[in-house]
Amino acid sequence: MTANVLVIAPHMDDEVLGVGGTIARFAHEGARVTVAILTRGFPPAFLEKEEALLREEALRAHEILKVSETICMDFPAVGLDTVAHRELNQALLAIYQRAKPTYVLIPFLGDIHVDHRAAFQSAMVMSRPNGGHLARYVLAYETLSETNWSAPPLTPGFLPNTYVDISEYLETKIRACQAYQSQVRSFPHERSIESLRALATLRGSTAHLRAAEAFVAVRNII
Repeated sequence: MTANVLVIAPHMDDEVLGVGGTIARFAHEGARVTVAILTRGFPPAFLEKEEALLREEALRAHEILKVSETICMDFPAVGLDTVAHRELNQALLAIYQRAKPTYVLIPFLGDIHVDHRAAFQSAMVMSRPNGGHLARYVLAYETLSETNWSAPPLTPGFLPNTYVDISEYLETKIRACQAYQSQVRSFPHERSIESLRALATLRGSTAHLRAAEAFVAVRNII
């Protein structure tokens, strides 16, 4: 694959939970994958040592997935709604213009977490087809413990219409998730290895595949 891929992740581990298998597949096929993590935790809500550990885990996970570039931004975690919309738009646009992605993978608008919704909205502004670089595919991904806790019909429901076959890359995704040791939980918690494997199996079987990651296509230009 000759393509550039830009993954927008509100928090560290969203990128692996949502699209770890897709990242691994695209990277294996020769794509340049850039992951932009938008937020970090600031005291007193988050301990500095915990944040430092999380960044180390992110880099280990990205090494496993063969991510080409990791960009860690410093917007406040659980606080993107307090950031001026224009400021977040401009920060993402600078990354977009440099990465020149063919594919943009973004959080789903209906996620329960306010940071995910803000990330979606700014990512849509970032990738507008307005005469500059044009990403041909914009896909919204699901994140266990965020997407599935929405409240349809009050918020949009995640109704996937695009599937990426990750049958050969599921175990790579699992290893990347395990690199986030501080975030993995015991089953039946949704952020458990068992739950991630079950979701990949379910999404795969929907498309008659052994494992898949599902998306809502926002834009496809063929």
